[in-house]
Amino acid sequence: MEERSGKKIFGGIAIGKIKLYSKTENRVVRSKVDDVEAEIKRYEEAKGKAIEQLHGLYEKALVEVGEANAEIFNVHAMMLEDLDYTESVHNMISMQNVNAEYAVASTGDNFAEMFANMEDDYFKARSADVKDITERVITILCGGGGSGDIGDEPAIIVAEDLAPSETVQMDKSKLLAFVTRLGSSNSHTAILARTMGIPALIGIGYEDDWNGKIGIVDGYEGKFIVDPEMPVLEEYFKKKEADDEQKRLLLDLKGKENVTKSGQKINLYANIGNPGDLVSVIENDAGGIGLFRSEFLYLESENYPTEEEQFLAYKKVVETMGGKKVIIRTLDIGADKQVDYFELGKEDNPALGYRAIRICLTRPEIFRTQLRALFRASAYGNLAIMYPMIISVDEVRKIKEISKSVREELAAEGIAIGEVEEGIMIETPAAAVISDELAKEVDFFSIGTNDLTQYTLAIDRQNAKLDAFYDAHHPAVLRLIQMVCDNAHKAGIWAGICGELGADVTLTETFLKMGLDELSVSPGCILSVRKVIREAE
Repeated sequence: MEERSGKKIFGGIAIGKIKLYSKTENRVVRSKVDDVEAEIKRYEEAKGKAIEQLHGLYEKALVEVGEANAEIFNVHAMMLEDLDYTESVHNMISMQNVNAEYAVASTGDNFAEMFANMEDDYFKARSADVKDITERVITILCGGGGSGDIGDEPAIIVAEDLAPSETVQMDKSKLLAFVTRLGSSNSHTAILARTMGIPALIGIGYEDDWNGKIGIVDGYEGKFIVDPEMPVLEEYFKKKEADDEQKRLLLDLKGKENVTKSGQKINLYANIGNPGDLVSVIENDAGGIGLFRSEFLYLESENYPTEEEQFLAYKKVVETMGGKKVIIRTLDIGADKQVDYFELGKEDNPALGYRAIRICLTRPEIFRTQLRALFRASAYGNLAIMYPMIISVDEVRKIKEISKSVREELAAEGIAIGEVEEGIMIETPAAAVISDELAKEVDFFSIGTNDLTQYTLAIDRQNAKLDAFYDAHHPAVLRLIQMVCDNAHKAGIWAGICGELGADVTLTETFLKMGLDELSVSPGCILSVRKVIREAE
């Protein structure tokens, strides 16, 4: 038995025979041509056929993985039509009198190297796309067809790397999982694997003698086990059985509306802490993201994250969600979430201290940088902004002034922004009590029940000695939620919950009766909450 660890791309358990997948390598030899025009024509015909194939792959992917993920094949087609790429091939054929295969291979190598040497991870990943389109044209020039044949029986595919086109062309009914030595979590192949629900690992070297052996892919733990011993195999059969049962539940509920038997509808979104959680959001069929905690960018950095770093992170999330709503909470950091470069200092009661919007309003340079990144990202999807720890109308008006200034600044620079809803978190009793006034200033409310409960009950939820006194179902908390919901609707805005109470299925019917418009919960809770909603009268 051999066990190796890799980077998790998509969760799940797969057990089956290993198939080493190797691409049909096209051997490109440089040769001299006499008729340059005929050779350019041959290239143009091959390019046209490649584009036709890519459009076919787009249609196939559209059905299997949705428009947002299928778009990569339209992008590949556009890359083939890129003037710089085409001119490079034409010039090489014309000036060096070389065959089209050699000109395409050389151009592809040059462009792929250019992308690979870029600092940004996103552009580095595009190097693989250049290689993919180049290999496609060369295969056509060499008289070959498509790729993606993995044999007649289900298998765990182990490869050096996989191109998006290869992944889509593989027969999904025979693809148990894939494991690659190369690749990145930002690659389109990784995104496709997540969307198709295929357990996947990258960064795992392989041996030639693995072919035909039994393998286990544990996409949750990032493990790949080859030739497992019987006790390990039996253990994983049990794990797979439990995993399959969860997936059956997903299949039963996936795509179904969050609607009661009487026809009442409610939006069911997911709470996430970083872009890596998008896998679970997609896997559990969330209708959108109700809380994206942006502070991960600050907690994982050694200095203030730049506007560009933030923009790329937010852009990735909204693009991946393909038009579904993404509500991003502005920086909620404080003395309880220490970041050295903020130099916040120790506080006796950080929950009541210098945190969240209080930092943003007193350090506007940090706030404006984040807002610029958010508004820029809004042009790429359905993005909303949510401001935390509000206690007064005055705070909201100051936020709106800064927000307006940032939008005007971006417009003056010619930078496009989308239609952005701006809302606030209701997590203090003060905000709940004056929610009728706050509702006149914003587009929505999202109730943060974790803090609202601790502030209402005057109980530190981190103090284990107070567990016996902590009551998340306290009538005072529920009355405040009802008040907030009612005041929102009177003002014509929507109200939801993004705290842990949203996932408490013993309260789901209560929230429906209150008239809440949205519940945002951990991705893994989506299905259980949807089940209760659909069974409610």
